[in-house]
Amino acid sequence: MELTTVASWLNSTFAEFDLAIFDFFHRLHDSAAGGFFDVFFNAITTLGHDGIALIIISVILMLFKKTRKAGTAMLASIIVGALFTNVTIKPLVARPRPYTHTDSPVYQWWLNAGAQLESERSFPSGHTTSAMAMVTGLFCVTNKKVSWLAFFFAIFMGMSRIYLCVHYPTDVIGGLIIGGIAGIIGGLLVTFLYKHDEHKISKAYVNFSLAGLFKKKA
Repeated sequence: MELTTVASWLNSTFAEFDLAIFDFFHRLHDSAAGGFFDVFFNAITTLGHDGIALIIISVILMLFKKTRKAGTAMLASIIVGALFTNVTIKPLVARPRPYTHTDSPVYQWWLNAGAQLESERSFPSGHTTSAMAMVTGLFCVTNKKVSWLAFFFAIFMGMSRIYLCVHYPTDVIGGLIIGGIAGIIGGLLVTFLYKHDEHKISKAYVNFSLAGLFKKKA
């Protein structure tokens, strides 16, 4: 497979950086705590598969009035992030996964980490983009004294992708940046909509509200 100009530049420019980070996570895997990290990072990365779990969480929050704005911002941010990453950037960059280079030590580390197969395009990390977009959208529209803690989820998501050797560290960094931008856009969009017509937004959701369903049954 012929590399695009951007993919070739990423591979050559950040080769030493990526390998050093991979080596750190490989040592983590081989450490006494490796069994814990195997379970932890596999659980985290599972939450990001196709963004399904993140979307479900967002939709559930949208069903309740107190968390509706947060859920809406999270979902909007995930959608914007997907448009940036999966629809636009990944096809253009077309960077192969790190484990496709069978002569690299990363290939053996990938086998040791469970040999998870992913789609062929690596940059940026879609899992990391979705997670970062979601928590940034949440941060933009909620109490920042508490919601900043959600950023740890995005960081752990990115770490899980490196630990499993399915993404280069630079893929994850790209995902964090793009996800952050997507989250800001999603948060600003929802803030604008609520500021100008919160009543109509609430009315549009009422038929899908769990509380509303319970009231009708009562």
